[in-house]
Amino acid sequence: MKKVFVSGCYDILHAGHLQFFEEARALGDYLIVSFASADVLWHHKRRKPSIPDDHKRVLLQGLRVIDEVIVTQGHKEGLDFEEDFLRICPDFLIVTEDDKYGAVKREICEKVGAQYTILPKTPPRFEPVSTSSIVRWVQAPTEAPLRIDFAGGWLDVPRFSREGEFIVNCAISPLVSLREWPFEKQAGLGGSGAWALLNGRDGIESEIDLGVGWQDPAVIRETGVCVWRSGQTPVLDFKQNGDFLSGRMAIFWTGTQHDTPGAANLPRDYGAIAASARVARDGVLHTDIRRLAEGVALYHATQLAEGMDPLPEIPGAIAHKYCGGGHGGYALYLFEEPALRDAAISNTPALRAVEPFCRI
Repeated sequence: MKKVFVSGCYDILHAGHLQFFEEARALGDYLIVSFASADVLWHHKRRKPSIPDDHKRVLLQGLRVIDEVIVTQGHKEGLDFEEDFLRICPDFLIVTEDDKYGAVKREICEKVGAQYTILPKTPPRFEPVSTSSIVRWVQAPTEAPLRIDFAGGWLDVPRFSREGEFIVNCAISPLVSLREWPFEKQAGLGGSGAWALLNGRDGIESEIDLGVGWQDPAVIRETGVCVWRSGQTPVLDFKQNGDFLSGRMAIFWTGTQHDTPGAANLPRDYGAIAASARVARDGVLHTDIRRLAEGVALYHATQLAEGMDPLPEIPGAIAHKYCGGGHGGYALYLFEEPALRDAAISNTPALRAVEPFCRI
């Protein structure tokens, strides 16, 4: 009888583990699965298991493909199973391609004449997941805000960043969820950042990989009205709850989707964009909507110079701009008083109210 031995944490069982067990079992007649005890997990990774050891053992024993389950107690890194392995003397030790302890495991295999075998990462029957991705999924919020950028857009893109300059933006409601999305998509409101957060991902790296910046996932995660320092990664300069903007913001659907990555390399005046953010930052610092509107208007001037179509004038609005950098989507309109915004919304079907959102 050929005995096959595998080891791991198996902290949250998923289909990838089952596939690994099945492929390992096919190499022999008897599959032994070992997992690190709670004490070992804490010793090596400074974290507790998702469920108690006795529950994990029963779950693994319930899988038809597994013949024996061992809870290991050794504190040698990469070889918490050493004592049991030397006692059992299996024929195979099976690992995956990303095994970090190949050298010491090969040595222990030589001691008992076991074959150290690497299983390739074959295509699974399900979309691949990991224990860490499952944890992030469970911890992900059920709802998230979208965002409006007031000024300084593009200065969050690492290659366009400027030391000492700023990006000014705001998380907004109504909130969105994986089941309810009450806004147009690809519309300049940071939807990809919200989607990443709702799916348990940070989103900052994926946004940068697209050739755009980090401001969307940063403000959606932070919430509130935020001033960020331009740079390679998000650094918050300061924030406030945005109460001074309540009842004073609306968005206008231009009728076309936008494409930020497609516009990333167009020529634009980054000096003027930086100047707009300094003014907008001053407006947020002093909760002065008129001053914030000046920054918004300055930024919109750079959008027009870049070639974006003029936006309609709406009575009562003190400033407006496109919400994103992709020549379409939603446009922001600022109003000095809630009554003026409400009147504009009642007279303009494409205009809708949004409010600042801050999670305390």
